Amino acid sequence: MTDAIETTQTMTLESGVEDIISLIDQEREREIITRRFGLYDRRETLEQIGDLLGITRERVRQLEKAILIRLKIAAEEGKTDAVNHLEKLFVRTLSEMGRAARTQDLADALYEKTTTAQQRAHVAFIATLAPGLTVIDENDHYAAAVAIADYGDEKKLKGRIDEIVETIKTAAEPQTVDQLFDKLSYEHPRQISALASISKHLASLNNTWGLNKWPTVNPKNIRDKIFVILAENKSPMHFSDIASAIKGSVFKRKDVTTQAIHNELIKDKRFVLIGRGIYALKDWGYSKGTVSDIIAKVLKDAKEPLHRDEIVKRVLKSRQVKETTILLNLQSKPQFKRVAKATYTLAENK
Repeated sequence: MTDAIETTQTMTLESGVEDIISLIDQEREREIITRRFGLYDRRETLEQIGDLLGITRERVRQLEKAILIRLKIAAEEGKTDAVNHLEKLFVRTLSEMGRAARTQDLADALYEKTTTAQQRAHVAFIATLAPGLTVIDENDHYAAAVAIADYGDEKKLKGRIDEIVETIKTAAEPQTVDQLFDKLSYEHPRQISALASISKHLASLNNTWGLNKWPTVNPKNIRDKIFVILAENKSPMHFSDIASAIKGSVFKRKDVTTQAIHNELIKDKRFVLIGRGIYALKDWGYSKGTVSDIIAKVLKDAKEPLHRDEIVKRVLKSRQVKETTILLNLQSKPQFKRVAKATYTLAENK
């Protein structure tokens, strides 16, 4: 049944585009539209089309605008029902996606598969002509997108997107969709996710949104992925368990070896070895150093001699090692001095 629906919608989109293009009488004008949108091949610039047709870049822009206006009028006059029919299909799909979506995401939803550039071009072309849809053109800040027109024009939608970005910047840390929903005014959290996905400044992971540069939502390398795994786990992990977690994650690239994970853990200052093969985040209050270094810090912070049981208790807060290891260091290292029964302090000048 799904295959039948997919085939029908694919045929509707493709035949709809053909029906609309057939309304353009002049070959030169058909070339301009098909090449500008990339309907049959790659999308071309105004300059490229101008060079091909022997006209200026500005003339291509003027003709493109005029042709699109004529096509919209033709659709309104009933010369083709393709625009009206496909607009209803788009609106129904967008309603389920949060009223707005990246053009690529909308196309994938309509075709029910990962689409090609040409298929996405078909969607963009229809959306441009449909009066019930708003199109956001791609630039450095926004991805190409389509929204239901009742939701707002391009300026209003960009304002909504910018508001989400600023809310996340103000929070200074990743925000779940529910957190954003509590801070903003929307009918449904899905609408926030839909608009956030259009911003090129944001990224998401596990239903949490943050700035692109934040590794917790946009891990770009193995070290960032390790950070995300540890942060989500909220407790120290063995490097082999970290490797397994990455392989079972939602990351796009997750084929890593256990040795590669171990190597990255050693190199990155964000991770602290607190036991045999066990790592924690430095942000949790852990510091690098040997067991004897930690004992020394405990005694220094205490500013008084401590019983060995208390020393062990405090060291185990920051290291996952055996008690015997702590006691062995305490009794064998010259930097520690026993001042009473089972009670130690730092040796002088240490």
